[in-house]
Amino acid sequence: MTSATHTRSFVVWLWEWTKSIVVALVVWFFLRTFLVEAFRIPSGSMENTLLIGDFLFVNKALYGAEVPIVKTRLPAVREPQRNDILVFDSVEEEGLKVVKRLVGMPGDTLAMESGVLYRNGKRVEEPWAVHTDPARAEDPIQDWGPIVVPQDSFFMMGDNRDSSYDGRYWGFLPRENVRGRPLVVYFSYDASSWKSLPYFTAVRWGRIFSSPE
Repeated sequence: MTSATHTRSFVVWLWEWTKSIVVALVVWFFLRTFLVEAFRIPSGSMENTLLIGDFLFVNKALYGAEVPIVKTRLPAVREPQRNDILVFDSVEEEGLKVVKRLVGMPGDTLAMESGVLYRNGKRVEEPWAVHTDPARAEDPIQDWGPIVVPQDSFFMMGDNRDSSYDGRYWGFLPRENVRGRPLVVYFSYDASSWKSLPYFTAVRWGRIFSSPE
């Protein structure tokens, strides 16, 4: 085989690999931008629904994914609803994504008495809500309102009501900040485990492929 033949073979091989890599990158960019995105739970604000060390895929298409550069949104499959868990852009820190539960829709009147949430004058049944710190029972964040959620906004709270930096501190969430909804936990491990290399030795197998509700 001549040197020229070797060169042509190498060029063909390089071109085929380049095409494969470009196609893979385009597919990855499309999926990440418009369909799903990975997200890691960094805090205990959503315990016990979501735990520190949970890794999620977020459904971005459900509420309408944002088109880069032009900053417009694709049509939503549906709008956010009460009790949905949302992933959204922080209203305080640029680039930070947060996950909380939607407890108030536009027009809702909300109040909290002794840690119990009331919406439009009725007590809200929240089986997912937990109180992990009895010392905070008299904290002002457990008694507030009434407030009315403005148009094009939501009120968000963490399921761990004693350890969540949420709408009780920073106010209402603009609809435009919503990015998606957790779809499935694809990996989970106990970062506080005493075992070495907990990423491998403290895997929460029972949480993998579970769907947060």
